[in-house]
Amino acid sequence: MKNNILNLSAVAAVITLASCGDTKKDETAAVKNTGIQVSNLDSTVKPTDDFYQFVNGNWIKNNPIPETESRWGSFNELEIQNKNKLRTILEEASSDKTAKPGSNTQKIGDFYAAAMDSVKLNKEGVTPLKDEFARIDNIKNSDDLVKAVAHLHMVGVGPMFNGFVGQDPKNSTAYITQLYQGGLSLPDRDYYLNSDARTLGIQKAYIAHVQKMFELLGDKPEAAAKEAKTVFGIEKGLAKASMTKVEQRDPEKQYNKKSAQELAAFTPNLNWNLYFAELGLKNVDNVVVGQPLFYKALDAALKSVSISDWKTYLRWNLIDATAGKLSDDLVNEHFAFYGKTLVGIPALKPRWKRALEATDASLGDALGQVFVEKYFTEASKKRVGEMVDNLIAAYRVRIDSRDWMSPETKKAANQKLDKVMKKIGYPDKWKDYSSLEITRDAYVQNFMHANQYAFNEMANKLGKPIDRTEWGMTPPTINAYYNPSMNEIVFPAGIMQPIFFNPDADDAVNYGIMGAVIGHELTHGFDDEGSQYDADGNLKNWWTETDKANFKKKTDMIVKQFNDYVAIDSMHVNGELTLGENIADLGGLTISYYAFKKSLEGKPAPEKIDGFTAEQRFFLAWAQGWRGSMRPEFLKNLIQTNPHSPGNFRGNGPLTNMQEFYDAFGVKEGDKMYRPKVDRAEIW
Repeated sequence: MKNNILNLSAVAAVITLASCGDTKKDETAAVKNTGIQVSNLDSTVKPTDDFYQFVNGNWIKNNPIPETESRWGSFNELEIQNKNKLRTILEEASSDKTAKPGSNTQKIGDFYAAAMDSVKLNKEGVTPLKDEFARIDNIKNSDDLVKAVAHLHMVGVGPMFNGFVGQDPKNSTAYITQLYQGGLSLPDRDYYLNSDARTLGIQKAYIAHVQKMFELLGDKPEAAAKEAKTVFGIEKGLAKASMTKVEQRDPEKQYNKKSAQELAAFTPNLNWNLYFAELGLKNVDNVVVGQPLFYKALDAALKSVSISDWKTYLRWNLIDATAGKLSDDLVNEHFAFYGKTLVGIPALKPRWKRALEATDASLGDALGQVFVEKYFTEASKKRVGEMVDNLIAAYRVRIDSRDWMSPETKKAANQKLDKVMKKIGYPDKWKDYSSLEITRDAYVQNFMHANQYAFNEMANKLGKPIDRTEWGMTPPTINAYYNPSMNEIVFPAGIMQPIFFNPDADDAVNYGIMGAVIGHELTHGFDDEGSQYDADGNLKNWWTETDKANFKKKTDMIVKQFNDYVAIDSMHVNGELTLGENIADLGGLTISYYAFKKSLEGKPAPEKIDGFTAEQRFFLAWAQGWRGSMRPEFLKNLIQTNPHSPGNFRGNGPLTNMQEFYDAFGVKEGDKMYRPKVDRAEIW
């Protein structure tokens, strides 16, 4: 599914949980926390040469990556604290004999208990999926195939393509059915198409993995080997027709609206009326086709690929999506490829962590509601809300001071800023899970039922007013996001705790990282992609041609800067893929700096703390937030597929463009952090 959310973290798909800290502690016992961990500083490195290493060098040296992780950093530290709290919630729920049937407590408790019952899961093997495999085995023709694909899409399996109901990018007041490319099991199209040694090695390992999984389903080795090649062949065909990650950053190219009749004529081999009917989608008059060339290729494949081969492909998609919810032999083989081979993780996470993550993914609002009640305070929400208001005020000043923008474009930018919706902490309206059946003895069925619930919730939006109360992340998540179609910024409770938000620290620290996070999300509304949406969330140009050209010149400077960074071996950061996040980092940090300076007006000058001025502490907090290490395999995958730059470049990159940083630390020509003024990018 296309994700229209622009988020903060490069590891959002890996780390979805965080700690809010024990904010309901005895306030009298609170100890003033300076917010900067000076013991982590590496005094052997000059801050003017490598600021990120200066701030985080000792932390990196003293915190090796645990064997169950692909990377380790500030996000992970918070994750550990938070998971311990969530584990307590789930263990209490799973042992609560008084939980009312159908209640959230019963559902999160039973979901977690079913996931923890390894004895039962190992005894059953793939038996829980027998009805699903029978459905696939009974496919006789193309209509049966379409019905099976629709069913799998509803229960959380994603063969062939991605279909969903979401806001119409060019009419943000209405929902519309949208179709996007998909159907691949490897992280990106290039994993099928590149011919370098690393990619060829991954392809070989992937085919061997698919074969092994078919063998675990009971197929003989010779048959499984043939099936694996069939799967890879179908996926490679889809990959050839897929857009690249960079191409997908252009929302205009992905807006191809067609009537139901035009869609049927465009792809005559796929019975769309049957597909939509199986999904329960009524009155599908128009659709947005994200990648027309992909759907042309899929349509041709529906005719050229045999029903038998499509059945093999669907069997693979089913077991690939559910392996983590079955017996240990399937769990371990799944991890051996996706964990060890693809991102270099040596060891599988303990079962309780996997069960917890699955519960949060399926019942996030039910778990999040308990979490917020126990560990989050309104005081934190109020203070972060005040910071948001200050950042918006600072943004308005920066927009008005841009000498490269015309008054006409500035007016439209301020109108967009005026309409930004703020969501902080947790939803005002929680999801109603009363229609979702969860039992203690059916883990994979619970997973499918939860996906069916979420799909029905989404499908039922078609033809109804836009729900502006909806959240795209659960409350415990350590992350934040901007949604251009809603023109909203969202900060879950999980991000509002140290080291991102520290109620005991001075403003310099909180503006240096939490303020920059707020500014980052605001800037997504004005980055190369978000700037194509207007104040109401419509994909609509609001720039003069001259201003758009000026903006492009400035963003091209950032592309070049990040293209020059070498991440590992000979792999450079992809400046085009990461452009939106890099603009957001630079803009967010700049806006937050001026919001911080504004907050000091009329107050005595801040004293030094730990030997650092307030301005220096602002930048120390920023770099501290991005500390971390990555395994080489994970880093290579991130560079190839992720729109975020690695943490060290996020920590240093924006600073090389900011005179404010140069002034704070005395950066001068000859220092490695120095960038000539003519090469510095200043946008917002």
